[in-house]
Amino acid sequence: MVNRLVKSNSPYLIQHANNPVDWFPWGQEALDKASIEDKPIFLSIGYAACHWCHVMAHESFEDPGIAEILNEHFVSIKVDREERPDIDDIYMNAVISMTGHGGWPLSVFLTPKGEPFYGGTYFPPIRRYNMPSFSEILSNIIRIWQDDRSGLQESAVNITAHLKRINQVQIEGVELNREQLSQAAFKLAQSYDWEFGGWGKAPKFPQPMVLEFLLRLAASGDNLALDLVSHCLKAMAMGGMYDIVGGGFARYSTDDKWLIPHFEKMLYDNAQLARVYLHAYLLTKDETFRNVCTKTLDFIINEMTNTYGGFMSSIDADSEGSEGVFYLWSTNEILNALQDEDDADFIINLYDITETGNFEGLNVLQRSKDYEQLSKQYGVTVEQLIGRAEDLHNKLYDYRGKRVRPDTDDKVLVSWNALAVIVFSEAARYLDIKRYLEVAIRNIVFLLSSMYQDQHLFRSWRDGRAQHYGYLEDYSGLSLALLSLYQSNPNTEWFSIAKDLLEITRTRFHDPTSGFFDTANEHESLITRPKRVQDNAIPSGNSLAAIALLHLSAYTGDGNLRDYAEQMIGSVFKDIIEYPLTYGNWLCASDFALYPGFEVGILGVDLAQPNVLVDALWQSFRPNLVAAISTHPPQPDAPALLNDRTLLNNEPTAYVCQNHICTHPVTEPNELLDLLSSSHN
Repeated sequence: MVNRLVKSNSPYLIQHANNPVDWFPWGQEALDKASIEDKPIFLSIGYAACHWCHVMAHESFEDPGIAEILNEHFVSIKVDREERPDIDDIYMNAVISMTGHGGWPLSVFLTPKGEPFYGGTYFPPIRRYNMPSFSEILSNIIRIWQDDRSGLQESAVNITAHLKRINQVQIEGVELNREQLSQAAFKLAQSYDWEFGGWGKAPKFPQPMVLEFLLRLAASGDNLALDLVSHCLKAMAMGGMYDIVGGGFARYSTDDKWLIPHFEKMLYDNAQLARVYLHAYLLTKDETFRNVCTKTLDFIINEMTNTYGGFMSSIDADSEGSEGVFYLWSTNEILNALQDEDDADFIINLYDITETGNFEGLNVLQRSKDYEQLSKQYGVTVEQLIGRAEDLHNKLYDYRGKRVRPDTDDKVLVSWNALAVIVFSEAARYLDIKRYLEVAIRNIVFLLSSMYQDQHLFRSWRDGRAQHYGYLEDYSGLSLALLSLYQSNPNTEWFSIAKDLLEITRTRFHDPTSGFFDTANEHESLITRPKRVQDNAIPSGNSLAAIALLHLSAYTGDGNLRDYAEQMIGSVFKDIIEYPLTYGNWLCASDFALYPGFEVGILGVDLAQPNVLVDALWQSFRPNLVAAISTHPPQPDAPALLNDRTLLNNEPTAYVCQNHICTHPVTEPNELLDLLSSSHN
């Protein structure tokens, strides 16, 4: 027996298609049924790689008794939070306002109008963890719905009014201030865990946007910021959180030491972390950082890319009914995989593998020493040590590949793909790896051909179907990805489409108070129009839009775009400084606004051939630099940054500007580097 979810295109919803619960996808049919039958709605929100979502599904949604209660007394709706971030955002805020915390699975009870009146996250099948059982929750909701409807309705109206208020961000006219931005950096350093790396206690999440901000400071000579980032990246690269064998990062660490991960792998984590490791390598030339970056990008290529070039969303934590079993090792398995005692001893010693293990009798691979210490211990260079380890990792990877793989959520989400395109295009130009550029171009071609139709961007694609109108994070994220790709592959089509997407954003998502709503004018009307400002695991659509507007202003000379971006930043600047960990991408936007970088135009270049000026441009990490590279004369739709430029001595010529004030043109790479030698001023 299957329910309505069998027709869904979301792997998460399809996972529930055989539940005895009479699930509906979100839509008017379900809302109408609740209204006509006068039943409350049970809304369950999760995602395919969510371990506790699976647990609650097995314990409750596969239980015929629970299903009978839900089917008789409720209209049950299942939502994939990754496809519908608007619904997730609204009802997550509701649960947080009711309980003080949130998470997934998200379990919310609504009136037929969609107004929330009670909620939580995971509910156990019996009393456990100081929590009531799910059946007790259902019984209480049924009783209150029948006996105290007026009180319940009053609560729903009050909560809905609160949700509408928190989406209103008012302009306070705060002027951006360099000194206050420095205070935010100081707060981050003060709260940093110098023993184990990162911020906060377990569960410990990576903070790529915050690390990215600190790398911007490091690029301008802040040695403390560079020490902090290096310490954190080395701690995470030692293993556990980082998959030493196959590359890529898990979602978070369940302990303070980055040892035992929550094993699911998300595209957005890996895209953002690969970029941080890339930038750290450019500043330090530490081969460990380069290795982690390229292995993570190769992991995305090998395990998270579909046949069309789209990047898939996530890899599950569970396989064979257990969490993490795919990634765990015994000493015997190491020997069986390597078939050589010396090699096995090397790996066993390198990763402190024991008979008793460090997780449920088996071993999560993790180094106790960094590569510099180990190279001295083994009497080899770091490069030699990494080389031998990688050769053996490849054998372990092949052996591991024979195990039952965790499921992959193969839907393609625009904003997450955009984050990956940015790092692939940057790695292509900074590391001069042509394959990464090909991956980025192929992905963009797929996104534009499959998910951008008649000036409308769609959010999600799977199995040949694009669906759900794109959100602010999709439009602004893809704009930034196209601008990044344009710098690595100077095809003016990328620039033109980025401009078009930002113009659509300004028209369809505009919030008269400041910034943008998360949903466009044509989106479905919900109980409130969501507007997420804080950065969470991925950057908020508004912080992405602010950075995209700053980029486009630098390319076009349109000061109005910069003014609007600065107004957006100013509207939340107090919170950015007060709570830097939750505004990481806004910190990067603030840095861009307060410390304008270079606008570089290089003309007269044969785009099919290497060029010494272009090579010089990408020798170092300059975070706020935008570049336009072109033949001469430039194409009509090229950025205005290239307008009215002439060649010097009929040779390829570079123009370097700051705040649209330009220096003399140069033709030699050393001259270009001299002009770029200054940073924050």
